[in-house]
Amino acid sequence: MKNHITGRTRLAGIIGWPLEHTLSPAMHNAAYEALGLDWVYVPLPVRDDSDLIRVVGAVRALPFVGFNVTMPYKQAILDICDEVATLARVAGAVNTVHREGDRLIGYNTDGRGLVDSLAAEAEFDPKDKVVVVIGAGGAAGAATLSLILAKASKVTILNRTTERAEALVERAASHARDTDLEAGPFPEGAVESIRTADLVINATPMGMRRSDPSPIPKEWLRPGQVVADMIYSAQSTPLVTAARAAGATAVDGLGMLVSQGATALEIWSGGTETVAPRGVMRKAAEDALTETALQEVGEEE
Repeated sequence: MKNHITGRTRLAGIIGWPLEHTLSPAMHNAAYEALGLDWVYVPLPVRDDSDLIRVVGAVRALPFVGFNVTMPYKQAILDICDEVATLARVAGAVNTVHREGDRLIGYNTDGRGLVDSLAAEAEFDPKDKVVVVIGAGGAAGAATLSLILAKASKVTILNRTTERAEALVERAASHARDTDLEAGPFPEGAVESIRTADLVINATPMGMRRSDPSPIPKEWLRPGQVVADMIYSAQSTPLVTAARAAGATAVDGLGMLVSQGATALEIWSGGTETVAPRGVMRKAAEDALTETALQEVGEEE
């Protein structure tokens, strides 16, 4: 984080709970330093929805360029923003808010982050491909919309509560001119859909805890597939481990985190020619993740 903060320094940050292990401050502050921006990025831990309203009110009064939103407020922030971009509205989640004067504009950069990370880390283009998304929350919505924009041939959304998957399909259907959308239950009846997919995405929280099993058994995966876990960890997530054991190409969510953060920075810059330094951001995120993992080991000992 920059050491020289003045009365002209602009603010950015991340709202969520808990935020003890967020990588975003390290990632963003490294980018601001590399770009010579007089900005600083801070964590904004918010305990509940009533505090969320108060914190957002304070953001309007302070010199913020914008802020990110993470769990559990990506849905709640939708109704607080003055305007929400179509992609975020259909996805059902906002993860990036840009302050324009007194107005707060909500975006979702997670989907673009996912597609960018697939291209960079797996050389995968969703165009004309068959995709399965596990989950039906905000992360799944962002993934689905990004896949539609990338012209995937088919996207199947599988969820334990089928009605939520069906609701996501209904919201996205009017935008899916080149993409067939389908909803189904998970895990019942999901084996064939997963096994035959070109790309399988975990958009659930399963894998965030060390004790979590893989959301998809290794036996359901195959060589030649690409598997993307939207969760990241200092070690391989259970799904990434299972996918690689099955011969699939697997990526975790760190690349997506970096890309969505870079896109947020570019939005906050107000449409200028600013290009976020993704390599710098990736290195800072990796270093922060390693430091967090070492702290956790020390706490366990």
